[in-house]
Amino acid sequence: MPLIEIKTVIKADIEICFDLARNIDVHQESLKHSNEIAIAGKTSGLIGLGEWVSWEAKHFGFVQHLTSKITEFDSPNYFVDEMIFGAFKSYRHEHVFEQIGDKTVMKDKFYYKSPFGTLGTVADKLFLKEYMTKLLITRSNMLKVTAEKIIKGGFKL
Repeated sequence: MPLIEIKTVIKADIEICFDLARNIDVHQESLKHSNEIAIAGKTSGLIGLGEWVSWEAKHFGFVQHLTSKITEFDSPNYFVDEMIFGAFKSYRHEHVFEQIGDKTVMKDKFYYKSPFGTLGTVADKLFLKEYMTKLLITRSNMLKVTAEKIIKGGFKL
């Protein structure tokens, strides 16, 4: 099972970072380039334990649908969303937060299985892992910028 790990250091409080990471509206904004929108379940605001959201987005030229559910939650340190329907065979996305001084270290651990057996494994190596890594980095960078603007008083949710 492939694993993508992203570590982002943010000059903001852990609570701000945690809430931004689970905010449906912020998620949509961070992946605007793929036209990602929440279409069912929790479609706005902060998602919490046991809640789910269905997304529609355009990836690789195709409109795709994916539903994930928050399966673990320990505010403001940790939450997990897992796919319950979508293009992957499965995925588990762990969001881990640690306050260190005036900064928060945000770690994303994205475990996934591609469908289609050997063909999926080849797709992972050729393009999928790189594509997913770029998506996660794009999202993390947007969260960092937003959190740091909030701390400076230049942005409000």
